[in-house]
Amino acid sequence: MKFTTIGRAAALLTALILTGCSGGAGTAASGPFPVASCDPANAATFDECGTVLVGFTDADGDFLNYTVDVLSLTLETANGRVVEVMPRKTRINFTDYVDVTELVTAAAIPPAVYVAGTIRLDYTDAEIFVEEANVAKEAIVTDSAGTPLGQTDLKIVLSDRDRLAVTKRRAHFLQLDFDLEASHVVDIAPTPATAVAEQFIVAEVHPVDAKDIRVRGPLVEVNEAGMSYTIAVRPFHDRAGDFGKFTVNVTDTTEFEVNDEMFVGTEGLRALGAAGRGTPTVAKGTLTVADRSFTADLVLAGSSVPGHDRDAIVGNIIKRDGNFLTIRGATIIPHAVSVDRRVHFHDDVVVEVGPNTRVFKDGYRLSSLSIDALSIGQRVTIRGNQPTASSDALAPQILFDATEGAVRMHVTHLSGIVNTVVPGQTDITLHSIDHRRVAIFDFAGTGPSQGLDADPENYEVRTDNLTLADFSTGQPIVAWGFPTAFGMAPPDFTGRSVVDYSDVRSALGVGWGADGTVAPFTSIGIDGLVLDNQNADIGIRHYIRQGPVLIDLTSLPANTTIVPRESDRMLFVIKTTDSLRQYSDWGDFVDDLGLSLNGSTTARSMYAYGRYDVDTNTFNAYKLGVYLLEP
Repeated sequence: MKFTTIGRAAALLTALILTGCSGGAGTAASGPFPVASCDPANAATFDECGTVLVGFTDADGDFLNYTVDVLSLTLETANGRVVEVMPRKTRINFTDYVDVTELVTAAAIPPAVYVAGTIRLDYTDAEIFVEEANVAKEAIVTDSAGTPLGQTDLKIVLSDRDRLAVTKRRAHFLQLDFDLEASHVVDIAPTPATAVAEQFIVAEVHPVDAKDIRVRGPLVEVNEAGMSYTIAVRPFHDRAGDFGKFTVNVTDTTEFEVNDEMFVGTEGLRALGAAGRGTPTVAKGTLTVADRSFTADLVLAGSSVPGHDRDAIVGNIIKRDGNFLTIRGATIIPHAVSVDRRVHFHDDVVVEVGPNTRVFKDGYRLSSLSIDALSIGQRVTIRGNQPTASSDALAPQILFDATEGAVRMHVTHLSGIVNTVVPGQTDITLHSIDHRRVAIFDFAGTGPSQGLDADPENYEVRTDNLTLADFSTGQPIVAWGFPTAFGMAPPDFTGRSVVDYSDVRSALGVGWGADGTVAPFTSIGIDGLVLDNQNADIGIRHYIRQGPVLIDLTSLPANTTIVPRESDRMLFVIKTTDSLRQYSDWGDFVDDLGLSLNGSTTARSMYAYGRYDVDTNTFNAYKLGVYLLEP
């Protein structure tokens, strides 16, 4: 069988994990929190309710597109009372949320200690695509027996002492992380490809991974004196429904684009207020942990919201021929949403721009940019008209007219290997742009002459005052920023932030076959787990992925040591067939793991996120899970 490299990280856990804000399985939530008489629809009792803000996000994985319907999400109290926190179904593409968390609902619910719950996914009308030979290929998600998934209920399992404690008149945050990489084994050989699923969804009250939050919904009111506005939450690209009210705070530096015009701070709020109640909005910013307040860095409203009064496309420019841009991995957001015209994936779309195309750039508050700024690799949202209403992702290229439309340039993500580092610049061997292989990008025309076009073997990244280690040559690097304007390279890219190999996030995945192994580690203790890299039971999963680099664990000269990172929040999990134990304290975790691996219990798989030190062969983990098979 032929497997994608990252897809070899098979599923580790089959349950949802809800971590509390305290120390682990040994820390109880304070209380009591009796169930109150709360009716969110009744103004007389509304103040007795608490609020749960639910966000969806994803870890990076094999998929170009992973769109399913979320039918319901319920929470359950200890005495069996079940509360629905989503008023209607919604459709989500999880691959859109690798770097951001989407607010799904702001649900008013009775104060209580919630100990369990269920999320129901529907794969009946799913859109799943993987990449083979640099092009999209449809995939079917199946269970371990090979049966295609339909409606699937996933139980939210909470340990006895980590609970979601909701109190009245307070907001509480719950982030659901559908880890596609850890949840599937992908086989790209058959047509369609197959993805065997054992869903690994982590639910956290205080997320270990801090991400920007995105909030969508129609405007309810503007509070200029309070520097805020209120929306009715409508997640993703939903056009109807009310998923709760939510307040968006702004500052004097918040960037607004309202009906294709740029504003900052108070002027943006005034423009938003003038646009009127019901105006669609999208905001991106940060959630403050202490009081669950949200502050926006960027606000789009009115015609600036993709799909509001014009069709829209989100993707990366892979080729430019004059005023024609080829967009790869495109999400098409049609204006006229119906059964035949809904948000869908299309691998390639050709877009025509022109002198009247407006160009905006994240973090750039002027509106004087022209289409000359649009270069190869740039991630964009393009608003215009789609003459052909094709929803076939693998059909021939379709033409999208943006000659009277607008383009917003987004921060773009690079991954590669360092060639050289000099003050103000690093030259890299470019491996991927926004998780797509560099081979799909045509850099012709990026320089003023062919000899000056961007060269992926020596891609020049301007770093200005950003600091890189002098000894990072030959090591992984990731960067966020913007490609240089078309025809103006070199340098080829300006980095807003650059992370060298010493801080590149790494993933470790290892499996020991269907039956597992009784001795996955040569030692277990407070000083670390020493992985037996040469264990005879190791299956096809045995790697560390560090940026673009894949390291075969079995090829290393010594066993790999796994330790907790030195600071910040961490999550360690032990999963068995019928139990789930979770910890934020490393000592508690290794004590449990050591007692559990008693010579008859076997370890089936392990997955970890963190930072890998090549020189010491040490993996510093902030998330780690071990799946045990008990006799």
